[in-house]
Parts: sequence; C-alpha cells; structure tokens
Amino acid sequence: MLRIAWSTLRTRWMSFAGTFAALMLGTALVAALGQVLASSISSPDRAPQRYAAAPVVVVPDGRLTVDTWQGGSSAPLAEPRGLDAGLAGRLPGGVVDRVFPAQLAGGPAAVGRPWSAARTAPHALIAGRAPAAPDEIAVSTGARPLTERDPAQGTASTALNTPAGTPAGEQGVGARVRVVTAAGARAYRVVGVTAAGPEAVVFFSDAQAARLSPRIDAIASWSPVAEVRAVVGGRAKVLTGQERALPDPSRVADERARNNANTIAGIAAGFAGFIAVFVVSSTFAFAVGQRRREFALLRTIGATVRQVRRMLYGEAVLIAVTASALGAFAGPLATRPILGWLASLGMAPAWLVPSTSVIPSYLAFGTGVLVSVLGVAAAARRAGSVRPAEAMRESAVEPRAMTLARWIAGLAVLATAVVSMAVNAIGDPAGATNNKTFMPVVMLLIAAAGLLAPVFVRPVARLLTRPLERLRGAGGTVVAAGTTASAGRTAATAAPVLVTVALAATLLGGAAMTDATKTALETAPVRADHLVLPTGAGLDRQLVERLRSIPGADVTTTTSTSLYTLEGATQLIQRPVTAVDPAALRTALSIPLSAGSLDELRDDTIVVSETWELKLGQSVRVWRADGSRATFRVVGLLGENAPADAYVTAAHTFSALPSAAYVKLRPGSSAPAVREALGEAVAGHNARALTRSEWAASLDARRASASRLGLLVVLAIMLGYTVISLVNTLLMAASDRAPERGALRLLGATGPQLLRYVVAEALVVVAVGVVLAFAATGVSLLGLWAALVRLAGPVAVAVPWQPVGAVIAVCAVLAVLAAALPAARVKGAALPKG
Repeated sequence: MLRIAWSTLRTRWMSFAGTFAALMLGTALVAALGQVLASSISSPDRAPQRYAAAPVVVVPDGRLTVDTWQGGSSAPLAEPRGLDAGLAGRLPGGVVDRVFPAQLAGGPAAVGRPWSAARTAPHALIAGRAPAAPDEIAVSTGARPLTERDPAQGTASTALNTPAGTPAGEQGVGARVRVVTAAGARAYRVVGVTAAGPEAVVFFSDAQAARLSPRIDAIASWSPVAEVRAVVGGRAKVLTGQERALPDPSRVADERARNNANTIAGIAAGFAGFIAVFVVSSTFAFAVGQRRREFALLRTIGATVRQVRRMLYGEAVLIAVTASALGAFAGPLATRPILGWLASLGMAPAWLVPSTSVIPSYLAFGTGVLVSVLGVAAAARRAGSVRPAEAMRESAVEPRAMTLARWIAGLAVLATAVVSMAVNAIGDPAGATNNKTFMPVVMLLIAAAGLLAPVFVRPVARLLTRPLERLRGAGGTVVAAGTTASAGRTAATAAPVLVTVALAATLLGGAAMTDATKTALETAPVRADHLVLPTGAGLDRQLVERLRSIPGADVTTTTSTSLYTLEGATQLIQRPVTAVDPAALRTALSIPLSAGSLDELRDDTIVVSETWELKLGQSVRVWRADGSRATFRVVGLLGENAPADAYVTAAHTFSALPSAAYVKLRPGSSAPAVREALGEAVAGHNARALTRSEWAASLDARRASASRLGLLVVLAIMLGYTVISLVNTLLMAASDRAPERGALRLLGATGPQLLRYVVAEALVVVAVGVVLAFAATGVSLLGLWAALVRLAGPVAVAVPWQPVGAVIAVCAVLAVLAAALPAARVKGAALPKG
C-alpha cells in the first residue's frame, strides 16, 4: 500500500497541495516562534548602560535577606538603601552618584544626578559648560522639555533635543526652565547640553544634588577591584563586568519586554499548533471526500479496510516528513524579521540575539508529523468505511453530512467547553479574566464549531442564498445548489474562515470586555470628584501642599509601597501595600470591609485582604520597604474587590512619592472654581487633573491599547497561516468542480456568467464561515460575560468591528481570487466525468 500511496501522491498532487502547504507553513511557523521563544530566553542580558564607562561600581545591597530554618530567603527592596557617606572618602578617585526624580516641566521622564557622575555613562558635553551654581543645570539631549513659559522671565524656553553641532543658543543653553523634583518645582538655568545616554538626565552641581537627594546610591571607581573590595569589606556590593548592569534603569523594562516576547511567541505557537491540527484534518477530510470512488474501486478489487487506512496513513507520513522538514528548515529564517517586528512595536527588546539552537526545529518537525497523523486519523477511518458498491454510482449530493464518530467528537468538545465556562463563571469568575483560562475555552469552541459545521452548513447556506434564488435567471439557483449539494466540501472550505474570524472576534471582544471589567472594578470604589495623577515619578511635596490649600476640597493622597512577610517560616514574600491618611481616606474611597474598622488604622496597625490569611486582632511581623522591621496588629479585613491588598499609614513610606491625589468637593463648594484651582496647582508640576469620568475613560483606553496591540500581533501571525490554508482549500475544490463548470459552459453559460457564479459561490462559502464563527464567538463571549457579571455587574458585549471586518474582507477577497482564477480557464470541452 505504500507503493500505491506514493503513486497516488504523484498523480493526484493537486489534492494534496493544500495539505502540504498548510503543514509546511504550520511547521515553519512553530519553528520560527520556537526560535523567537528560545532567543528571548537564551539572549545574554543587556550590557551595562548607566555605568558603562566605570570598571567598578559600589552599590548598597538592594535585597532584603531573612534567615530561615531552610537557609536565607531574599526579595528585592522596594525602597533602596543608601551607602555610608564615609565610604566615599575612603575610595580614592571614587565618583559619588545620586539618582533621584528630576524632570523638566512638560518634558519626558528623567532622573537627576550630580555632574561628576556624567563620566560614568558617559554623557559628553556638546554645548555649554558644566553646572556649578545651585540654580544651574545641564541636560542630556533626551530630556528636552516642551516649550515652557518661565514665570519669572515671561519668556519661552527653547527645545533641547537638537543634533550636535547646532549653535549653543539654538540648543537651549542659557534658557530658563522649571525642574520638578521630590521637593517641588523650581526654576533653573540651562548652562550645558550633553550627548544622549541610556536615560534622560538632568545634571545638577554636586552640592545641589546632595541637597536634593542626600542618599548616596552608588560610587563609581576606576581603582583596582582588589583595592575597592578591601575598602568596602562586607558593607556593600562591589560590581564588575556584567554585574554593573544591575543598577541600570532599563532592567525592569527589559524584563517586561522579555516576558512580552515570551508571552506572544507562546500564545502564537499554541494557536499555530491548534490551527494546524484543525486545518490539516479538515483538508484531509476534504481530500478523502473527493476520492470516495477511488477508495471504493480499491475495495472492489480486493483491498481490505486496514489496507485502505494504511495507504492513507502512508500518504500522510510521506507528506508530513517532506513538508515538516522544509518548514523546520525554513522557519528559523524568519526569526530575525519577527524579532525586529516585535521590537518595533515595543513588544520585545531590540537587543535580543536570534538563537542558533536546533531544538525548536526538531520540535517543529515532530509536531508537524504528529499533526499530520492526528489530522488523517478521522479521514482514514472514514475512508475505510467506503463500500465497494459506491464505485458503481456517482452523486453530487453527499448521502450523509456527519459520521457517528464526528457527532460524538463534536458534541464532546462542545460539552467540555460549556462545562469549563460554567465552572469558571460559578467557581472562579476572576480566573476568566486570565488569558490562560479563556483561550483554551476559545479553542474548544472553535474546534466544536468546525466538527459540527456540516450539520449547519446546509441550513445556513439556504438562508444566505434565498435572496439569490429570487433573482432573474438561473444563476441564483445554481449558486444555492452548488453550496448546499456537498456540506462536507463547503464545511472544509469555510473552515479557515471560521478559525480566522472566530479567533479575531473572540479574542478582541474578550479583551475589550475584560478591560472594561477591570476598569469598572478599579473605578467603583472611588468617591472623589477629581483625581490628580503624575506624569512622572510621583506627586512632589510642593504640589501636594498646593492641592491641600485649595478651598472647598478635601484632598487625600495614596502612596504605593511594599511590606515583606515570611510565609511558612521559609519564603519571603513581597506584598503591595497602599499608604494613606486614615482621617481622609473615607472621603475619597469606599473601602469594602468584611470585618473590623478603618477608624483604628494607626501607625502600628494594618488593614489587610483575605490573601494574607490573618485574623482580626492578630499581630503580624513584617519588614518595611527599606528593610526595617515592624509589627502590626490587624484591625480590618478587606472584602472582595477592594482597591488595594493592604493599607498602612503614610508613616511607613520613605522616599516614595504619592502616586495619586483624590479630590472630594465639600458641600456647597463651586465645582468650576475647584476645577480651575486644580488646573493652576498642577501647572508646571508634571501632573494632570482629571474628573472621575475622564480618569475612567483614560484607564479604559490605556488598557484597550495595550491588550489589543498584543492580540493584533498574534492575529497577524495567525492570519497569514489561515489565509494560505483558505486559498489552498479553494484551489482543491476548484479542481474537483472543473467538470461541473465545464458542463455549465456546454449548457450555454457564458464566461462572465460562469465567473459571476463562481464568485457568488465563494462569497457564500465565506459568509457561511463567518456565520459559524459568529456563533462560536457568541457562545464564548456569553460564557465570559456570565463570569464577568459576577465580578462587576453587567458588562457590555463589545466586539471591535473594525479589525474583525478587515479580517473578513481579506478572507472574502482571497476567496474570490482563488475561486475565480481557475474558473476563468474552464472551457466548454471540460466534460463532467462519469
């Protein structure tokens, strides 16, 4: 039978072209995404940035380490410690560095540093001189402000982000600008401009930097390492080589970008495997349907059921080995373009090095072969059931749309998806907002829709073609008959459309609903009429004082910090905590409590969520954000949907700045007057004042933008795969329909009439796929809605129709082209077979 399988492949290559192309592309996609995943894991860390020019750097230990009976457990400190001031004097040639929030008013995020630390990156002067007086600064070219009117001079500052070689006056040297630090906003004169470095920097004189930030964050040294270690001893960490990257400002962003690349590659690879199984099995089933008479003839001349099935498995293995080998070889070639594309979107670090590992290619090859065998399993079973008598008859209408095995598989997959949605909605509604929970359910529903598609193809096609049948002429009748005559063929052709549109609508719609729910949960507890939010590191102290002096308004600030607890006496856990003013907290926020009271919140007490697993009145030993120890008594337990995990007083914040200010109007106060006063207060302080509704809208827009970008990247990768599968399936169908269309030409149909008929039929098939996709989308979004409604009440079911419509349009255009081009070559002599 293997010899027959090889002969069949040579003589009926068109029937297997779609399977071959889909399998090769799927394998290549898995190999490429696997290589991207390997690149994000194996790429070396980014080279040191902030201290690239300093061979030795002394920094405080930035981790909290606690001894346990199993050894030490550690976690990164939320508030950095400073170095001993006396250490700088004992390191000859050491450069003291202080890094603190300092941002030009209206400019991008930046940090302040002493001028002596400019040589560590380095930041070379390109204009002007070094700052010396307390009111002088130098800025890097990445720290330019927007045009800002100086309140003292009444003149506008000039842009500072200009290329080297521009005259000093045009680079901003001599301009008066406002700089916002933790203390507040103050006017400075720009006396120098430096080249861009790894971060935007505002340089102060060393003395002024020490006044603004007394804490010493690092000491850069050019002395021998042994000499530095001897001086430092065990009081700090001495960094050399790659370790100098530990204090870099980009480390958090780099890790986030790595995780983004991992997540996108993992999700896309998972969907690629799923779509490969779906499309390949559908294509094999279509090919088997085309060859029923061939299998019947083999049975007539004595072939057994096992031999027919073995022949199909042999064909599948021959296709799989060849296609998977080509895909596994070609896939890694796309690694660098994919990484570059992700980096341009901000979804991956630009410095990732493409991996040279061969493991992703081997895994992709094995996956391709496995997918092929799984895809042909159901088709082989069906082929073996063909009776010899079928060789003596020919019918354009399938005798049965569904086999018993397909019924069982489709209903089982559908039941699994529905039960999973019910379990999520009842037992873990919060888990439904997690893609790891939602996406498997989406895959199950799409698979169920594909398996049960032949049941619905005929009624859906009849409904869609009913308006065509009422048109003059026989064209509408021919289109209706062609799409309903073979439910299996129509279902196989519509399968790629079903997968593509269902994925786009479900994932984008689910993301929109989840984002809306998260926004509703975050905004529900807020009682304040206005919020003041920073556009930089936080709200400076001067701004907070100005806000609290506004008549007719109560102002409450919240500051994000951390506490550390020892779980199970073995593991140190960092917990997010919000520091508040207890007296004014209730005016700004509605805090749900399951036990206790906020009235007892003091410097030695704490209010915690149930995740802390503590009881009311229990004492808990913790470590604060700077590593110091403290003991709190639990005076309140937070209820569900609380806006924070725990609350403490503002006495437990150190260098952290407030992350938000809530403004509540007093009874009888003038809302327009307060609004105007807020605008005046935030001017020049890198903050913005928003109404509660404006804040909610900004949260929703920011979430939607971030989540939609990642999903669009995944969908773009998937769209290329399913589009080729759609074209291949239509080409296979075109070769099967050539005799029928030749007969139409003999019956008098003109070339344009035949072309219109083919285009209309292709559009109907796409419409069938879209209807089935919307059915799967509706069920999945309904299940998600049932879970989300338990979290935040009724949520609008929103599908971003613009990208979904674009996907449908692409499918329709490609379907028309793939169907029309072969039909244009049909001649009247192409008589029907049989």
